[in-house]
Amino acid sequence: MRTPSGLYRTTPIVYKCELNNCPECGHELEEMSYLNGLKTVQMMSEVSTIAYRPKVCPNAACAQVSWPSASWQRIAPKYSIYGYDVIAQIGWERQKGRTDFGRIYAGLNGMIQISSSQVRYLYHQHYLPLLACHERQHLSELEILSRQSGLLLGLDGLMPEGGEPQLWVIRELRMGWTLRGGWMNSQDEAAFVEFLQPIAALNLSVKAIMSDKQRALLPAVKRVFPDALHGFCQFHYLDNAAEPVAAADEQMKIELRQGVRAEVGDIIRLKQAEKTIVPVVTGIIPSPVPANPTKAAPLDPEESAKRDREDIVQDILGRVRYLLTLKGRPPFRLAGIEMFKRLQEMTACLLDLIEHQPEPRLVTLLAGLQKALASTQPAYLELCKAATWLAELANVLSPDGKPVRTGEQVQAEWLACLIQIETQEHKSPLLQDCSAKIGKVSRSYAPGLFHTYNIPDLPRTNNDRESEFRRLRQRLLSTTGQVGATKRLLLREGAWELIPGPGSLVETTAAISHVEYDQFLEERQRVRMHRAPFRLHNRSARLSNLQLKNLLQRWKAIPATCVS
Repeated sequence: MRTPSGLYRTTPIVYKCELNNCPECGHELEEMSYLNGLKTVQMMSEVSTIAYRPKVCPNAACAQVSWPSASWQRIAPKYSIYGYDVIAQIGWERQKGRTDFGRIYAGLNGMIQISSSQVRYLYHQHYLPLLACHERQHLSELEILSRQSGLLLGLDGLMPEGGEPQLWVIRELRMGWTLRGGWMNSQDEAAFVEFLQPIAALNLSVKAIMSDKQRALLPAVKRVFPDALHGFCQFHYLDNAAEPVAAADEQMKIELRQGVRAEVGDIIRLKQAEKTIVPVVTGIIPSPVPANPTKAAPLDPEESAKRDREDIVQDILGRVRYLLTLKGRPPFRLAGIEMFKRLQEMTACLLDLIEHQPEPRLVTLLAGLQKALASTQPAYLELCKAATWLAELANVLSPDGKPVRTGEQVQAEWLACLIQIETQEHKSPLLQDCSAKIGKVSRSYAPGLFHTYNIPDLPRTNNDRESEFRRLRQRLLSTTGQVGATKRLLLREGAWELIPGPGSLVETTAAISHVEYDQFLEERQRVRMHRAPFRLHNRSARLSNLQLKNLLQRWKAIPATCVS
């Protein structure tokens, strides 16, 4: 006699079909005496054996003959011994808690019988497909929103990794629903049309689209959604317009840094000889904390003044060293201009210090900074003017502190500002290049910069989509601890990982438990189809040997006449 499993319960909980009439044909259903779906399910709170008593439609012509219990279906996926609450717990800890699989397994191991490989399997092959199926349940709401006001779509793609397919996502901007997310092998017009066409095929009305200004995307959107307004990200517009300014700023920063180090490098690199190599240490055996100065014996006034003077000098030198390390973030945070301004502030401070009490190192530092600043001042003045142009354009586009304006009003102000920039006399080649670049980029972006002022819910930038990609990368990195593994996960499951999901664990459990099993099977097949090309991408010697042996067996099974 077979020994029963430790999880087996002899008395099952039997659920009855809740339907009275057949949803397909309307006939009254008949309850059967036998049980279906008998299985033992592990849940977070208990282990139960469950089954259901089906009802049968007496109509022989009805396509759906037997009807199960909905309550039974919402406990665990069909053929699975783990409840939806276990699957939701794994997904919630992985996505929201940013927990690695090892810690998830350790937490579950004391509560249910499960292996580490099963934890991974339930996440990849159950949780992610179920979450995608839940997102699909918003289709009816999407259709209603489309009829009522039209859809506002946001499109963006993640920068591809060395020739790999590029991950793209399309969201409804007001509701945050994911319409489409997946990989594109190329980014030409035909590929974008193919990516967008299924939305138009559902006769969904699209009012406006926000995206970056990819060259191939423009005609594709026009073909698929000819009546939709296409807005362009204002941040990317200013970033592209600032390219020559940012390049010149970086060059000036390098020259200024080199000039300062050439003049006073020996001084700013000088350290106090009496300071220890490792001044502060923490941990189980930390460095000692000095006694409270108020309780120590008072120092000699001359010795105290000497120490204070040396501390101030070291603070000044440390400030200069820090300023030489500044990094920029165009279009508005230009490190070269900021470095020049901060070093100018240092020279003003040095003048005051020296006037009160000269110190040889400070005098040398002041002379060196003044010489380095003087050599780069012409470039600095030109860059300040070009940066002012960008700031003026950004100020015109920004709605902050201004009355509500239409797109036409903003465009008129913006065009006046642009004409003023282009008609100014520019004697320097740098300002000529910057003015020409700003004008060229501005006219290229002009058709899509102003829709946001006429459509309240259309954002000015596409930065939210980029933030989603950045947060996804950060989450995957925190759960893997490896940059390489993060890249691989993005290629293998990034589209499913981007689906946001409900806001709580309880809502997540309820959401995935209402997914139709047929939809789940289809979505899991999509996951497997996408992951299939990566099946040989592993570093396990044992697994790779098995895979290669399998390939060899399949190759030998091919008739010789079929081998070319």
